[in-house]
Amino acid sequence: MEPLTSFNIFTNIVSQFWVVWLGIILVFLISIRTKRSTGLYGKLFDSPIGMTGFVLVLFWVLTALFADLIMTHNPLDQVSGMKNKVPGTPLRGATENDYQWYLLGGDHLARDVFSRVIAGSRIVLKIAPLATLFAFMVGITLGLPAGYFGKKIDTTLSFLANLILAFPVILLFYLLVTPEIIETGLPKYLAGVMFLIPILFMLLLWQSRFHIRPKVRNKFMLWTLLVGGWIYLGAAFNADPLVIIRNLFYGPEVEWSLFPKGLVYMQPNILIVFVSVVFVNSPTVFRIVRGMTMDIQTRDYVAAAQTRGETPWYIMLWEILPNARGPLIVDFCLRIGYTIILLGTLGFFGLGLESESPDWGTTINSGRKLLSIYTHPALPPALSLMSLVLGLNLLADGLREQSLKD
Repeated sequence: MEPLTSFNIFTNIVSQFWVVWLGIILVFLISIRTKRSTGLYGKLFDSPIGMTGFVLVLFWVLTALFADLIMTHNPLDQVSGMKNKVPGTPLRGATENDYQWYLLGGDHLARDVFSRVIAGSRIVLKIAPLATLFAFMVGITLGLPAGYFGKKIDTTLSFLANLILAFPVILLFYLLVTPEIIETGLPKYLAGVMFLIPILFMLLLWQSRFHIRPKVRNKFMLWTLLVGGWIYLGAAFNADPLVIIRNLFYGPEVEWSLFPKGLVYMQPNILIVFVSVVFVNSPTVFRIVRGMTMDIQTRDYVAAAQTRGETPWYIMLWEILPNARGPLIVDFCLRIGYTIILLGTLGFFGLGLESESPDWGTTINSGRKLLSIYTHPALPPALSLMSLVLGLNLLADGLREQSLKD
């Protein structure tokens, strides 16, 4: 079988993304029809910069969702004779069921670079947005009372935030994922504390909104405790509540569980990186929310809510926070980009994730060792990381531009 030409490589890669192109078209058709009723998201379509960023981000989100359909080979499989092969090289010993080429060549361990890039997008987008969301929930939950009440609460929380921010971000991130710190159990303790804050945030949300309708409030709070507690035990401690109940009533010798790994299972190395991202980003979010709360609480509608006798948490969560959503959404997009860069940096230096992980940082590090001879193993993941971060930055610029028009 002959190697593919550059044009054929391009067309084959484009055809592999057919499900992504279809998804982008569907999203655009639905969004254009409903843009008048979707607030800031709908206004984003009036910004060329924002739409460019949105397309780039949507491309990688859909790629991560449908990675199994796009990948041509297993990203961890090593095929004899495919070491450092150039893009378009036919697969040695391929059967009828195998994809016949390495579209972007092979790396130094004879793994398919194209499939590793696609699999890497799933790892990046599984950690970065969710970890950033957790960091925002922590920062919002602590920043609102600090800015609203001030005094000792503000002094104490601001001191703790400044203490963390006193360390260089990259250095602090490195310290949290080093084996010596992991052995102390510190990441587990941090997970146990920080993963409780989103549950607390939701409980405060329901209490403040439905405090005059106790039946509705109790129903929402009960479901939050059940589902949130289950997720908390699985994410922070890899514990399945059904297994705990089984051991209490039936003994460990009886084996049954609806969820063998709990409702949520997080691998130890990913948990460490996840917790580190939340810990590093939370103080910055805290300071942003605190500053905006101090500014917004002087507005007339906040004074009107206080006159009506609304509770402090109602005012913070339902009067102040919605009016701070524009800058927070913009910062959320930017912070996901920073997190992706941090994850890439960690992978490049071999910290946090597994050495065989197809994440972009690890793949770039594997390819850069032979960069003077072969550029194809390192260049695709580097361009992928750059395009996703660029898309997030452009999306943030578009959102900022439209939010200022409100």
